[in-house]
Amino acid sequence: MFMLAILFCISNLVLAKENGTKKNSNHPDLIIVGGDHNYPPYEFLDEVGLPTGYNTELTFAIAKVMGLNVEIKLAPWSEIRNKLDNEEIDIVQGMSYSKKRDENYDFVPHHATVNQSIFTRKGNLIPADVKALKDKEVIVQRNGFTQDEIINRNIGAKLIQVSTHVDALRLLSSGKHDFAIVANLPGLYVGKELELTNIKPNGKPFASMSYGYSVKQDNDRVYALFSEGLAILKRTGKHQEIYDKWLGSLEEESGFNWRLLSFVSAALLATALLISSIILFWNRQLTKTVNRRTEKLKSQQQQLLQADKMASLGELVSGVAHEINNPTSLLLLNSPVIKESFSDIESILETHYQKQGDFNMGGLKYSRMRTEIPKMLDDMQDRANRIRRIVRDLRDYSQNNTADLNESLNLNTLTDTAVRILSKTIQGVTNNFSCSYSQNLPQFKGNSQRIEQVLINLISNACHALTDKKQAISIRTFHDKENKSVCIEIKDEGCGIETDKLNRITEPFYTTKRTSGGTGLGLSISEGIVKEHKAVLEFKSTVQKGTCVSICFPIPNNKKIQ
Repeated sequence: MFMLAILFCISNLVLAKENGTKKNSNHPDLIIVGGDHNYPPYEFLDEVGLPTGYNTELTFAIAKVMGLNVEIKLAPWSEIRNKLDNEEIDIVQGMSYSKKRDENYDFVPHHATVNQSIFTRKGNLIPADVKALKDKEVIVQRNGFTQDEIINRNIGAKLIQVSTHVDALRLLSSGKHDFAIVANLPGLYVGKELELTNIKPNGKPFASMSYGYSVKQDNDRVYALFSEGLAILKRTGKHQEIYDKWLGSLEEESGFNWRLLSFVSAALLATALLISSIILFWNRQLTKTVNRRTEKLKSQQQQLLQADKMASLGELVSGVAHEINNPTSLLLLNSPVIKESFSDIESILETHYQKQGDFNMGGLKYSRMRTEIPKMLDDMQDRANRIRRIVRDLRDYSQNNTADLNESLNLNTLTDTAVRILSKTIQGVTNNFSCSYSQNLPQFKGNSQRIEQVLINLISNACHALTDKKQAISIRTFHDKENKSVCIEIKDEGCGIETDKLNRITEPFYTTKRTSGGTGLGLSISEGIVKEHKAVLEFKSTVQKGTCVSICFPIPNNKKIQ
Protein backbone atom coordinates (compact mmCIF):
# COMPACT_ATOMS: atom_id res chain seq x y z
CA MET A 1 0.00 0.00 0.00
CA PHE A 2 2.88 2.34 0.85
CA MET A 3 4.55 1.64 -2.49
CA LEU A 4 1.25 2.27 -4.29
CA ALA A 5 0.95 5.69 -2.61
CA ILE A 6 4.51 6.56 -3.69
CA LEU A 7 3.73 5.55 -7.29
CA PHE A 8 0.58 7.75 -7.25
CA CYS A 9 2.63 10.67 -5.97
CA ILE A 10 5.36 10.26 -8.61
CA SER A 11 2.75 9.82 -11.36
CA ASN A 12 0.95 13.04 -10.48
CA LEU A 13 4.17 15.02 -10.14
CA VAL A 14 5.10 13.96 -13.68
CA LEU A 15 1.60 14.77 -15.01
CA ALA A 16 1.61 18.17 -13.33
CA LYS A 17 5.00 18.94 -14.82
CA GLU A 18 3.97 17.80 -18.31
CA ASN A 19 0.81 19.88 -18.31
CA GLY A 20 2.39 22.95 -16.71
CA THR A 21 -0.68 23.86 -14.67
CA LYS A 22 0.68 26.89 -12.84
CA LYS A 23 -1.84 29.55 -11.96
CA ASN A 24 0.68 32.37 -12.32
CA SER A 25 1.62 31.50 -15.92
CA ASN A 26 -0.65 34.35 -17.14
CA HIS A 27 -1.51 32.26 -20.21
CA PRO A 28 -4.62 33.78 -21.78
CA ASP A 29 -6.04 30.34 -22.64
CA LEU A 30 -5.59 28.80 -19.16
CA ILE A 31 -8.61 26.65 -18.25
CA ILE A 32 -9.35 26.23 -14.53
CA VAL A 33 -10.77 22.76 -13.73
CA GLY A 34 -12.44 22.15 -10.36
CA GLY A 35 -13.17 19.00 -8.40
CA ASP A 36 -13.91 17.48 -4.99
CA HIS A 37 -10.82 17.20 -2.76
CA ASN A 38 -12.04 14.03 -1.00
CA TYR A 39 -13.90 11.76 -3.45
CA PRO A 40 -11.54 8.82 -4.06
CA PRO A 41 -10.87 7.11 -6.39
CA TYR A 42 -12.47 9.67 -8.74
CA GLU A 43 -10.65 12.76 -7.41
CA PHE A 44 -8.72 13.56 -4.24
CA LEU A 45 -5.50 15.09 -2.90
CA ASP A 46 -2.55 12.72 -2.38
CA GLU A 47 -0.10 12.69 0.55
CA VAL A 48 1.74 15.78 -0.70
CA GLY A 49 -1.42 17.73 -1.59
CA LEU A 50 -1.41 17.19 -5.38
CA PRO A 51 -4.61 16.38 -7.34
CA THR A 52 -4.92 12.73 -8.31
CA GLY A 53 -7.51 10.10 -9.15
CA TYR A 54 -9.46 8.91 -12.19
CA ASN A 55 -11.00 12.31 -13.01
CA THR A 56 -7.67 14.12 -12.65
CA GLU A 57 -5.76 11.74 -14.94
CA LEU A 58 -8.58 11.91 -17.48
CA THR A 59 -8.42 15.75 -17.44
CA PHE A 60 -4.64 15.71 -18.03
CA ALA A 61 -5.13 13.25 -20.93
CA ILE A 62 -7.75 15.51 -22.55
CA ALA A 63 -5.48 18.54 -22.07
CA LYS A 64 -2.61 16.69 -23.75
CA VAL A 65 -4.58 15.46 -26.79
CA MET A 66 -6.27 18.87 -27.30
CA GLY A 67 -3.17 20.99 -26.57
CA LEU A 68 -4.84 22.77 -23.64
CA ASN A 69 -3.29 24.60 -20.69
CA VAL A 70 -5.23 23.48 -17.61
CA GLU A 71 -4.99 23.99 -13.86
CA ILE A 72 -6.82 21.60 -11.52
CA LYS A 73 -8.16 22.93 -8.23
CA LEU A 74 -9.60 20.47 -5.70
CA ALA A 75 -11.58 21.78 -2.71
CA PRO A 76 -14.73 20.94 -0.70
CA TRP A 77 -17.61 20.27 -3.09
CA SER A 78 -19.77 23.18 -1.90
CA GLU A 79 -16.82 25.56 -2.48
CA ILE A 80 -16.23 24.17 -5.99
CA ARG A 81 -19.93 24.62 -6.86
CA ASN A 82 -19.78 28.26 -5.71
CA LYS A 83 -16.63 28.89 -7.76
CA LEU A 84 -18.29 27.44 -10.87
CA ASP A 85 -21.40 29.59 -10.34
CA ASN A 86 -19.20 32.69 -9.86
CA GLU A 87 -17.09 31.82 -12.96
CA GLU A 88 -13.92 31.53 -10.88
CA ILE A 89 -13.41 28.11 -12.52
CA ASP A 90 -14.34 27.09 -16.07
CA ILE A 91 -15.40 23.45 -15.65
CA VAL A 92 -15.79 20.72 -13.03
CA GLN A 93 -14.39 17.30 -13.88
CA GLY A 94 -17.01 15.25 -12.02
CA MET A 95 -20.68 16.15 -11.46
CA SER A 96 -23.67 13.79 -11.33
CA TYR A 97 -26.45 14.66 -13.75
CA SER A 98 -29.95 15.61 -12.62
CA LYS A 99 -32.80 17.50 -14.27
CA LYS A 100 -32.53 20.23 -11.67
CA ARG A 101 -28.83 20.75 -12.33
CA ASP A 102 -29.45 20.69 -16.08
CA GLU A 103 -31.30 24.01 -15.70
CA ASN A 104 -28.03 25.79 -14.76
CA TYR A 105 -25.26 23.66 -16.26
CA ASP A 106 -24.33 22.02 -19.56
CA PHE A 107 -23.13 18.42 -19.21
CA VAL A 108 -20.45 16.96 -21.47
CA PRO A 109 -21.33 13.34 -22.51
CA HIS A 110 -20.64 11.33 -19.34
CA HIS A 111 -17.40 9.39 -18.84
CA ALA A 112 -18.63 7.18 -15.97
CA THR A 113 -21.74 5.93 -14.17
CA VAL A 114 -21.86 6.41 -10.40
CA ASN A 115 -23.95 3.82 -8.56
CA GLN A 116 -25.14 4.66 -5.06
CA SER A 117 -25.08 1.57 -2.81
CA ILE A 118 -26.48 0.69 0.59
CA PHE A 119 -23.59 -0.28 2.89
CA THR A 120 -24.17 -2.36 6.03
CA ARG A 121 -22.05 -4.10 8.65
CA LYS A 122 -21.21 -7.75 8.01
CA GLY A 123 -23.56 -10.10 9.79
CA ASN A 124 -26.47 -7.66 9.61
CA LEU A 125 -29.49 -8.28 7.43
CA ILE A 126 -29.13 -6.89 3.90
CA PRO A 127 -32.21 -4.84 2.94
CA ALA A 128 -34.22 -6.44 0.15
CA ASP A 129 -35.22 -3.04 -1.30
CA VAL A 130 -35.44 0.63 -0.37
CA LYS A 131 -38.73 0.05 1.49
CA ALA A 132 -36.73 -1.80 4.16
CA LEU A 133 -35.03 1.52 5.04
CA LYS A 134 -38.24 2.89 6.59
CA ASP A 135 -37.69 3.98 10.21
CA LYS A 136 -34.02 2.94 9.97
CA GLU A 137 -31.08 5.24 10.76
CA VAL A 138 -29.37 5.89 7.42
CA ILE A 139 -26.10 7.84 7.13
CA VAL A 140 -25.89 10.13 4.04
CA GLN A 141 -23.71 12.98 2.78
CA ARG A 142 -25.15 16.37 3.74
CA ASN A 143 -26.88 18.14 0.80
CA GLY A 144 -25.87 15.30 -1.51
CA PHE A 145 -27.77 13.49 -4.24
CA THR A 146 -28.72 10.60 -1.91
CA GLN A 147 -30.28 12.83 0.73
CA ASP A 148 -32.46 14.51 -1.91
CA GLU A 149 -33.41 11.16 -3.43
CA ILE A 150 -34.53 9.63 -0.09
CA ILE A 151 -36.63 12.71 0.65
CA ASN A 152 -38.13 12.79 -2.86
CA ARG A 153 -39.03 9.07 -2.73
CA ASN A 154 -40.67 9.59 0.68
CA ILE A 155 -38.91 6.47 2.03
CA GLY A 156 -39.33 7.50 5.67
CA ALA A 157 -35.78 6.77 6.84
CA LYS A 158 -34.15 8.67 9.71
CA LEU A 159 -31.30 10.54 8.05
CA ILE A 160 -27.95 10.98 9.80
CA GLN A 161 -26.05 13.70 7.89
CA VAL A 162 -22.23 13.81 7.62
CA SER A 163 -19.79 15.85 5.54
CA THR A 164 -18.11 13.16 3.39
CA HIS A 165 -18.40 9.54 2.30
CA VAL A 166 -15.36 8.76 4.44
CA ASP A 167 -17.16 10.05 7.55
CA ALA A 168 -20.24 7.97 6.67
CA LEU A 169 -18.33 4.68 6.39
CA ARG A 170 -16.24 5.33 9.49
CA LEU A 171 -19.39 5.99 11.51
CA LEU A 172 -21.07 2.83 10.19
CA SER A 173 -17.94 0.72 10.82
CA SER A 174 -17.79 1.96 14.44
CA GLY A 175 -21.14 0.24 15.11
CA LYS A 176 -23.39 3.29 15.00
CA HIS A 177 -26.67 3.47 13.06
CA ASP A 178 -28.10 0.91 10.62
CA PHE A 179 -26.98 1.72 7.08
CA ALA A 180 -24.91 4.17 5.01
CA ILE A 181 -25.66 5.10 1.41
CA VAL A 182 -22.61 6.26 -0.55
CA ALA A 183 -21.25 5.95 -4.09
CA ASN A 184 -20.30 2.31 -4.62
CA LEU A 185 -16.74 2.60 -5.98
CA PRO A 186 -15.65 5.40 -3.60
CA GLY A 187 -17.12 3.31 -0.78
CA LEU A 188 -15.10 0.25 -1.80
CA TYR A 189 -11.97 2.39 -2.22
CA VAL A 190 -12.32 4.01 1.21
CA GLY A 191 -13.09 0.69 2.87
CA LYS A 192 -9.97 -0.82 1.34
CA GLU A 193 -7.68 2.12 2.16
CA LEU A 194 -8.92 2.49 5.76
CA GLU A 195 -9.17 -1.30 6.24
CA LEU A 196 -12.83 -1.14 7.24
CA THR A 197 -13.25 -4.91 6.95
CA ASN A 198 -16.58 -5.15 8.77
CA ILE A 199 -18.71 -3.33 6.16
CA LYS A 200 -19.99 -4.39 2.75
CA PRO A 201 -22.26 -3.01 0.01
CA ASN A 202 -25.60 -4.39 -1.11
CA GLY A 203 -25.29 -5.79 -4.64
CA LYS A 204 -28.37 -3.92 -5.91
CA PRO A 205 -27.78 -0.19 -6.57
CA PHE A 206 -29.88 2.35 -4.70
CA ALA A 207 -29.56 4.75 -7.66
CA SER A 208 -27.45 5.14 -10.81
CA MET A 209 -26.31 8.54 -12.14
CA SER A 210 -24.47 9.75 -15.22
CA TYR A 211 -21.23 11.35 -14.09
CA GLY A 212 -18.92 13.64 -16.05
CA TYR A 213 -17.69 17.14 -16.91
CA SER A 214 -20.01 20.11 -16.43
CA VAL A 215 -19.78 23.80 -17.34
CA LYS A 216 -21.94 26.77 -16.58
CA GLN A 217 -24.48 27.34 -19.34
CA ASP A 218 -23.26 29.29 -22.42
CA ASN A 219 -19.57 28.38 -21.87
CA ASP A 220 -19.61 26.86 -25.36
CA ARG A 221 -15.86 27.00 -26.01
CA VAL A 222 -14.79 24.93 -22.98
CA TYR A 223 -17.76 22.57 -23.47
CA ALA A 224 -16.73 21.89 -27.09
CA LEU A 225 -13.03 21.37 -26.23
CA PHE A 226 -13.70 18.79 -23.51
CA SER A 227 -16.43 17.03 -25.54
CA GLU A 228 -14.05 16.60 -28.47
CA GLY A 229 -11.13 15.60 -26.24
CA LEU A 230 -13.19 12.94 -24.40
CA ALA A 231 -14.49 11.57 -27.71
CA ILE A 232 -10.91 11.21 -28.99
CA LEU A 233 -9.83 9.37 -25.82
CA LYS A 234 -12.78 6.98 -26.14
CA ARG A 235 -11.98 6.23 -29.79
CA THR A 236 -8.27 5.61 -29.09
CA GLY A 237 -8.90 3.44 -26.03
CA LYS A 238 -7.07 5.83 -23.67
CA HIS A 239 -10.26 6.49 -21.70
CA GLN A 240 -10.77 2.76 -21.09
CA GLU A 241 -7.13 2.44 -20.02
CA ILE A 242 -7.52 5.19 -17.40
CA TYR A 243 -10.88 3.78 -16.32
CA ASP A 244 -9.48 0.28 -15.81
CA LYS A 245 -6.46 1.63 -13.91
CA TRP A 246 -8.54 3.44 -11.29
CA LEU A 247 -11.94 1.76 -11.27
CA GLY A 248 -11.58 -1.67 -12.90
CA SER A 249 -10.24 -3.59 -9.91
CA LEU A 250 -12.85 -2.03 -7.62
CA GLU A 251 -15.65 -3.07 -9.94
CA GLU A 252 -14.44 -6.66 -9.81
CA GLU A 253 -14.64 -6.58 -6.00
CA SER A 254 -18.15 -5.19 -6.00
CA GLY A 255 -19.84 -8.43 -7.13
CA PHE A 256 -21.47 -10.10 -10.12
CA ASN A 257 -24.19 -7.57 -10.75
CA TRP A 258 -21.67 -4.75 -11.20
CA ARG A 259 -19.51 -6.81 -13.52
CA LEU A 260 -22.52 -7.80 -15.59
CA LEU A 261 -23.55 -4.15 -15.79
CA SER A 262 -20.02 -3.27 -16.95
CA PHE A 263 -20.10 -5.97 -19.63
CA VAL A 264 -23.45 -4.74 -20.94
CA SER A 265 -22.27 -1.12 -20.92
CA ALA A 266 -19.00 -2.08 -22.61
CA ALA A 267 -20.85 -4.07 -25.28
CA LEU A 268 -23.19 -1.17 -26.00
CA LEU A 269 -20.27 1.26 -26.06
CA ALA A 270 -18.25 -1.03 -28.37
CA THR A 271 -21.21 -1.33 -30.73
CA ALA A 272 -21.71 2.45 -30.78
CA LEU A 273 -17.98 3.02 -31.34
CA LEU A 274 -17.92 0.48 -34.16
CA ILE A 275 -20.83 2.17 -35.91
CA SER A 276 -19.25 5.58 -35.30
CA SER A 277 -15.89 4.40 -36.68
CA ILE A 278 -17.51 3.08 -39.87
CA ILE A 279 -19.41 6.33 -40.36
CA LEU A 280 -16.30 8.42 -39.67
CA PHE A 281 -14.20 6.27 -42.03
CA TRP A 282 -16.53 6.66 -44.99
CA ASN A 283 -17.85 10.15 -44.24
CA ARG A 284 -14.94 12.14 -42.81
CA GLN A 285 -15.52 15.12 -45.08
CA LEU A 286 -19.27 14.98 -44.45
CA THR A 287 -18.63 15.14 -40.69
CA LYS A 288 -16.51 18.24 -41.10
CA THR A 289 -19.22 19.82 -43.22
CA VAL A 290 -21.86 19.02 -40.60
CA ASN A 291 -19.68 20.57 -37.89
CA ARG A 292 -19.23 23.74 -39.92
CA ARG A 293 -22.94 23.98 -40.61
CA THR A 294 -23.73 23.39 -36.94
CA GLU A 295 -21.54 26.34 -35.96
CA LYS A 296 -23.16 28.43 -38.67
CA LEU A 297 -26.63 27.50 -37.40
CA LYS A 298 -25.61 28.51 -33.86
CA SER A 299 -24.43 31.84 -35.19
CA GLN A 300 -27.63 32.31 -37.18
CA GLN A 301 -29.69 31.44 -34.11
CA GLN A 302 -27.93 34.17 -32.15
CA GLN A 303 -28.50 36.59 -35.02
CA LEU A 304 -32.22 35.72 -34.95
CA LEU A 305 -32.27 36.42 -31.22
CA GLN A 306 -30.55 39.72 -31.89
CA ALA A 307 -33.07 40.49 -34.63
CA ASP A 308 -35.91 39.73 -32.23
CA LYS A 309 -34.39 42.11 -29.68
CA MET A 310 -34.09 44.77 -32.37
CA ALA A 311 -37.75 44.25 -33.30
CA SER A 312 -38.75 44.75 -29.67
CA LEU A 313 -36.49 47.79 -29.47
CA GLY A 314 -38.13 49.11 -32.64
CA GLU A 315 -41.58 48.93 -31.06
CA LEU A 316 -40.29 50.58 -27.88
CA VAL A 317 -38.46 53.34 -29.75
CA SER A 318 -41.47 53.97 -31.95
CA GLY A 319 -43.62 54.63 -28.87
CA VAL A 320 -40.93 56.67 -27.13
CA ALA A 321 -40.29 58.65 -30.34
CA HIS A 322 -43.96 59.61 -30.49
CA GLU A 323 -43.90 60.79 -26.86
CA ILE A 324 -40.69 62.78 -27.40
CA ASN A 325 -41.73 64.23 -30.75
CA ASN A 326 -44.89 65.83 -29.31
CA PRO A 327 -43.11 68.19 -26.86
CA THR A 328 -40.27 68.65 -29.35
CA SER A 329 -42.72 69.78 -32.02
CA LEU A 330 -44.24 72.22 -29.52
CA LEU A 331 -40.77 73.67 -28.84
CA LEU A 332 -40.05 73.97 -32.55
CA LEU A 333 -43.42 75.64 -33.12
CA ASN A 334 -43.27 78.09 -30.19
CA SER A 335 -39.63 79.12 -30.12
CA PRO A 336 -39.83 81.11 -33.44
CA VAL A 337 -43.00 82.82 -32.13
CA ILE A 338 -41.24 83.78 -28.89
CA LYS A 339 -38.20 85.03 -30.82
CA GLU A 340 -40.42 87.13 -33.10
CA SER A 341 -42.35 88.47 -30.08
CA PHE A 342 -39.14 89.52 -28.39
CA SER A 343 -38.08 91.23 -31.59
CA ASP A 344 -41.38 93.15 -31.63
CA ILE A 345 -41.07 94.41 -28.04
CA GLU A 346 -37.32 94.97 -28.18
CA SER A 347 -37.76 98.59 -29.31
CA ILE A 348 -40.07 99.29 -26.34
CA LEU A 349 -37.60 97.70 -23.91
CA GLU A 350 -34.73 99.62 -25.50
CA THR A 351 -36.61 102.94 -25.14
CA HIS A 352 -37.34 102.17 -21.49
CA TYR A 353 -33.67 101.28 -20.97
CA GLN A 354 -32.50 104.57 -22.49
CA LYS A 355 -34.91 106.64 -20.37
CA GLN A 356 -34.97 104.79 -17.05
CA GLY A 357 -31.59 103.06 -17.05
CA ASP A 358 -30.80 99.37 -16.62
CA PHE A 359 -33.37 97.06 -15.01
CA ASN A 360 -33.70 93.36 -14.06
CA MET A 361 -35.12 90.87 -16.53
CA GLY A 362 -35.34 87.18 -15.62
CA GLY A 363 -32.86 87.70 -12.77
CA LEU A 364 -30.25 89.39 -14.99
CA LYS A 365 -29.71 92.95 -16.17
CA TYR A 366 -31.45 93.94 -19.38
CA SER A 367 -28.17 95.23 -20.81
CA ARG A 368 -26.99 91.61 -20.84
CA MET A 369 -30.28 89.87 -21.60
CA ARG A 370 -30.94 91.88 -24.78
CA THR A 371 -28.05 90.00 -26.42
CA GLU A 372 -28.49 86.69 -24.55
CA ILE A 373 -32.18 86.08 -25.22
CA PRO A 374 -31.84 85.77 -29.05
CA LYS A 375 -28.93 83.37 -28.54
CA MET A 376 -30.92 81.34 -26.03
CA LEU A 377 -33.88 81.09 -28.39
CA ASP A 378 -31.58 80.03 -31.25
CA ASP A 379 -30.01 77.39 -28.99
CA MET A 380 -33.46 76.09 -28.03
CA GLN A 381 -34.38 75.80 -31.68
CA ASP A 382 -31.11 74.04 -32.52
CA ARG A 383 -31.35 71.58 -29.59
CA ALA A 384 -34.97 70.77 -30.37
CA ASN A 385 -33.99 69.99 -33.97
CA ARG A 386 -31.16 67.83 -32.62
CA ILE A 387 -33.59 65.87 -30.41
CA ARG A 388 -35.88 65.25 -33.38
CA ARG A 389 -32.95 64.14 -35.56
CA ILE A 390 -31.58 61.70 -32.95
CA VAL A 391 -35.02 60.18 -32.31
CA ARG A 392 -35.50 59.75 -36.06
CA ASP A 393 -32.09 58.07 -36.39
CA LEU A 394 -32.82 55.68 -33.51
CA ARG A 395 -36.23 54.83 -34.93
CA ASP A 396 -34.81 54.13 -38.39
CA TYR A 397 -31.93 52.09 -36.90
CA SER A 398 -34.25 49.92 -34.78
CA GLN A 399 -36.84 49.20 -37.48
CA ASN A 400 -37.13 45.55 -38.51
CA ASN A 401 -36.40 46.13 -42.19
CA THR A 402 -36.30 43.29 -44.70
CA ALA A 403 -32.99 42.25 -46.19
CA ASP A 404 -33.32 44.55 -49.20
CA LEU A 405 -29.84 45.22 -50.54
CA ASN A 406 -30.94 47.39 -53.45
CA GLU A 407 -31.02 50.82 -51.79
CA SER A 408 -28.75 53.45 -53.33
CA LEU A 409 -26.58 54.52 -50.41
CA ASN A 410 -24.23 57.36 -49.58
CA LEU A 411 -21.46 56.26 -47.22
CA ASN A 412 -21.04 59.81 -45.88
CA THR A 413 -24.71 59.99 -44.87
CA LEU A 414 -24.62 56.58 -43.16
CA THR A 415 -21.44 57.48 -41.25
CA ASP A 416 -22.87 60.84 -40.16
CA THR A 417 -25.97 59.08 -38.79
CA ALA A 418 -23.88 56.58 -36.81
CA VAL A 419 -21.74 59.39 -35.37
CA ARG A 420 -24.83 61.35 -34.30
CA ILE A 421 -26.28 58.32 -32.50
CA LEU A 422 -22.99 57.76 -30.64
CA SER A 423 -22.13 61.42 -30.05
CA LYS A 424 -22.64 61.20 -26.30
CA THR A 425 -20.47 58.08 -26.04
CA ILE A 426 -17.74 59.66 -28.17
CA GLN A 427 -17.70 62.87 -26.11
CA GLY A 428 -17.37 60.80 -22.94
CA VAL A 429 -14.19 58.95 -24.00
CA THR A 430 -12.13 61.34 -26.12
CA ASN A 431 -11.35 65.01 -26.65
CA ASN A 432 -9.76 64.24 -30.04
CA PHE A 433 -12.44 63.04 -32.45
CA SER A 434 -12.37 63.87 -36.17
CA CYS A 435 -14.34 62.94 -39.30
CA SER A 436 -13.13 63.46 -42.86
CA TYR A 437 -15.75 62.94 -45.59
CA SER A 438 -14.61 62.62 -49.20
CA GLN A 439 -16.79 64.66 -51.55
CA ASN A 440 -18.79 63.20 -54.45
CA LEU A 441 -18.42 59.60 -53.33
CA PRO A 442 -19.85 57.06 -55.79
CA GLN A 443 -23.03 55.40 -54.64
CA PHE A 444 -23.28 51.73 -53.81
CA LYS A 445 -26.09 49.23 -53.23
CA GLY A 446 -27.07 47.84 -49.86
CA ASN A 447 -29.31 47.99 -46.80
CA SER A 448 -28.92 51.22 -44.86
CA GLN A 449 -30.15 49.87 -41.52
CA ARG A 450 -27.72 46.93 -41.55
CA ILE A 451 -24.73 49.02 -42.56
CA GLU A 452 -25.56 51.57 -39.85
CA GLN A 453 -25.58 48.63 -37.40
CA VAL A 454 -22.05 47.68 -38.51
CA LEU A 455 -20.74 51.26 -38.31
CA ILE A 456 -22.25 51.78 -34.84
CA ASN A 457 -20.66 48.56 -33.62
CA LEU A 458 -17.20 49.44 -35.00
CA ILE A 459 -17.24 53.01 -33.66
CA SER A 460 -18.45 51.71 -30.26
CA ASN A 461 -15.54 49.25 -30.18
CA ALA A 462 -13.13 52.10 -30.93
CA CYS A 463 -14.58 54.06 -28.00
CA HIS A 464 -14.24 51.09 -25.66
CA ALA A 465 -10.59 50.64 -26.67
CA LEU A 466 -9.55 54.08 -25.37
CA THR A 467 -8.03 54.39 -21.90
CA ASP A 468 -7.42 58.16 -21.86
CA LYS A 469 -9.44 61.10 -23.22
CA LYS A 470 -6.27 62.42 -24.86
CA GLN A 471 -6.27 59.41 -27.21
CA ALA A 472 -7.88 60.06 -30.58
CA ILE A 473 -10.49 58.49 -32.82
CA SER A 474 -10.51 59.44 -36.51
CA ILE A 475 -12.92 58.45 -39.26
CA ARG A 476 -12.52 59.05 -42.98
CA THR A 477 -14.33 58.01 -46.13
CA PHE A 478 -12.64 57.77 -49.51
CA HIS A 479 -12.97 56.45 -53.05
CA ASP A 480 -10.65 53.56 -53.97
CA LYS A 481 -10.64 53.97 -57.75
CA GLU A 482 -8.20 51.12 -58.35
CA ASN A 483 -10.46 48.55 -56.67
CA LYS A 484 -13.70 50.29 -57.72
CA SER A 485 -15.03 50.66 -54.21
CA VAL A 486 -15.99 53.24 -51.58
CA CYS A 487 -14.34 52.78 -48.20
CA ILE A 488 -14.52 53.89 -44.60
CA GLU A 489 -11.58 53.75 -42.21
CA ILE A 490 -11.98 53.94 -38.39
CA LYS A 491 -8.79 54.45 -36.36
CA ASP A 492 -8.32 54.60 -32.62
CA GLU A 493 -5.27 55.10 -30.41
CA GLY A 494 -6.49 52.63 -27.80
CA CYS A 495 -5.10 49.48 -26.22
CA GLY A 496 -4.83 47.49 -29.45
CA ILE A 497 -5.39 43.76 -29.98
CA GLU A 498 -2.85 40.94 -29.66
CA THR A 499 -2.07 39.06 -32.88
CA ASP A 500 -3.44 35.71 -31.70
CA LYS A 501 -6.70 37.37 -30.64
CA LEU A 502 -6.94 39.52 -33.79
CA ASN A 503 -7.40 36.39 -35.91
CA ARG A 504 -10.37 35.30 -33.77
CA ILE A 505 -12.32 38.48 -33.05
CA THR A 506 -15.02 37.70 -35.64
CA GLU A 507 -15.62 34.18 -34.31
CA PRO A 508 -19.07 33.72 -32.72
CA PHE A 509 -18.98 33.96 -28.89
CA TYR A 510 -15.31 35.03 -28.81
CA THR A 511 -14.87 38.23 -26.81
CA THR A 512 -12.17 39.99 -24.79
CA LYS A 513 -14.89 41.87 -22.84
CA ARG A 514 -16.75 38.93 -21.23
CA THR A 515 -16.44 40.38 -17.72
CA SER A 516 -17.95 43.71 -18.80
CA GLY A 517 -20.94 42.16 -20.53
CA GLY A 518 -19.54 41.37 -23.98
CA THR A 519 -21.23 38.46 -25.79
CA GLY A 520 -18.78 37.92 -28.65
CA LEU A 521 -21.52 38.41 -31.28
CA GLY A 522 -21.10 42.04 -32.41
CA LEU A 523 -18.19 41.57 -34.80
CA SER A 524 -19.45 38.15 -35.89
CA ILE A 525 -22.79 39.66 -36.95
CA SER A 526 -21.01 42.64 -38.51
CA GLU A 527 -18.79 40.36 -40.60
CA GLY A 528 -21.88 38.49 -41.81
CA ILE A 529 -23.53 41.75 -42.87
CA VAL A 530 -20.36 42.91 -44.65
CA LYS A 531 -20.10 39.62 -46.56
CA GLU A 532 -23.81 39.90 -47.40
CA HIS A 533 -22.97 43.18 -49.16
CA LYS A 534 -19.97 41.54 -50.93
CA ALA A 535 -17.74 44.03 -49.14
CA VAL A 536 -14.34 43.55 -47.47
CA LEU A 537 -13.73 43.99 -43.73
CA GLU A 538 -10.10 44.30 -42.54
CA PHE A 539 -8.47 44.78 -39.11
CA LYS A 540 -4.96 46.05 -38.37
CA SER A 541 -3.81 46.49 -34.79
CA THR A 542 -0.73 47.08 -32.65
CA VAL A 543 -0.81 46.52 -28.91
CA GLN A 544 -0.71 49.80 -26.94
CA LYS A 545 -0.81 51.81 -30.18
CA GLY A 546 -4.30 51.29 -31.54
CA THR A 547 -6.48 49.63 -34.15
CA CYS A 548 -7.54 50.47 -37.70
CA VAL A 549 -10.71 48.96 -39.19
CA SER A 550 -11.68 49.42 -42.83
CA ILE A 551 -14.68 48.39 -44.94
CA CYS A 552 -14.74 48.67 -48.73
CA PHE A 553 -18.07 48.41 -50.59
CA PRO A 554 -18.08 47.55 -54.33
CA ILE A 555 -19.42 50.23 -56.71
CA PRO A 556 -21.97 49.25 -59.40
CA ASN A 557 -21.64 51.12 -62.72
CA ASN A 558 -19.50 53.84 -61.10
CA LYS A 559 -22.54 56.06 -60.33
CA LYS A 560 -22.12 59.11 -58.11
CA ILE A 561 -24.29 60.72 -55.50
CA GLN A 562 -24.70 64.44 -55.98
